[in-house]
Amino acid sequence: MTEAKQSLSPFQVWMLASRPKTLPASAAGVITGIALAFHDGHFRFGPALAALLVALLLQIGSNLANDVFDYERGTDAGERHGPTRVTQAQLLTPVQVKAGMLVVFGLAGLLGLYLASVAGWVVILIGLAAILSAIAYTGGPFPLGYYGLGDLFVFIFFGVAAVAGTYFVQAGTVSTQAWWMSIPIGLLIVDILVVNNLRDIHADRAAGKHTLAVRLGEHGSRVQYIVLLALSYLILPMLVLFDILPWQSLLAWLSFPLGWRTWQIVREQAGRPLNAALAGTGQTTLVYSLLFLIGMLLV
Repeated sequence: MTEAKQSLSPFQVWMLASRPKTLPASAAGVITGIALAFHDGHFRFGPALAALLVALLLQIGSNLANDVFDYERGTDAGERHGPTRVTQAQLLTPVQVKAGMLVVFGLAGLLGLYLASVAGWVVILIGLAAILSAIAYTGGPFPLGYYGLGDLFVFIFFGVAAVAGTYFVQAGTVSTQAWWMSIPIGLLIVDILVVNNLRDIHADRAAGKHTLAVRLGEHGSRVQYIVLLALSYLILPMLVLFDILPWQSLLAWLSFPLGWRTWQIVREQAGRPLNAALAGTGQTTLVYSLLFLIGMLLV
C-alpha cells in the first residue's frame, strides 16, 4: 500500500480513480445523437461538444461515487476482481474522493447551464436527475445498485437521455429516430453493467449488494447479456425495414463480430477473466456508435 502511494503521482492516482477505460462507452449515446442530428441538418458544434463532455464527466463522477460509497458500505472488502479502487487501496481518503466527485459534478453542472441557455430549463432537470442517480447508485439511504435497479437507470441516462438529450440540445426537439436509437445504445451500455455485476456476483452477494445479477444468478445474467446484445442488433434492421432509418445505418452491424467474441467470454468465463469481456463490451458499444455515425454521414 505504501509502495503504491510512493510509485504513483497524484495525477496517476486521480486517473486511476476516474477509470478512463470506462469513458469511451459513455460517449456512445452522444455520438449516436450527434449522428442523427447531423443527418437531419441540426448539427451544432458547441452543444454537441458540451453534451459529450457532460457525458464523460457524469461517468467519471459516477466512478468516484461508486469507489467511495462501496468502500464505506464494506462492499470492497477482500480481494477485488475488478480495477483498483483508490479508496479501498488507501491511495485517496474518502474525503478526497468525495471532494473530487463534487468538483466533477460541478463542472458537469456548469456545462449544463450552457446547454440550458441553448435548449431551455428542461436540460437542468435532466442533468440534476442524472447527477443524483449517479450518486444514488451506491450512495444515500436507498442505493439503486444494491436493490437491482442499476440496469434500469443506466438504460435511462446513458441510453435514452444521452441519445435523445444530445439530439435535443442541437435541434430543440427529439426526432422519432433519436427515441428509437436510444434503445439499442442503452441496451449495449446496460450489458457493460451486466458483465461488471456478473464478475462481482459472489462478492456482492456476500456483502448484501443485491444487484440484478445477484437476483438472476450466473445463468440468468448470461441470458440477460445475450438477449440485450441480440436486441441491440435486431432493432436496427427493423428500423430500416419500417423506413425509420436509412439502410446506411446498418453499417453499425460491422461491430457484431466484436460483440460475438465478447459473448464467448461471458458465456464461458467467470470472475477476473470477465474483465476482458467488460472491455470488449465497451469497445463494441463505441464501435457500434462510430459505425452508425459513419453510416449517417454517408447518406
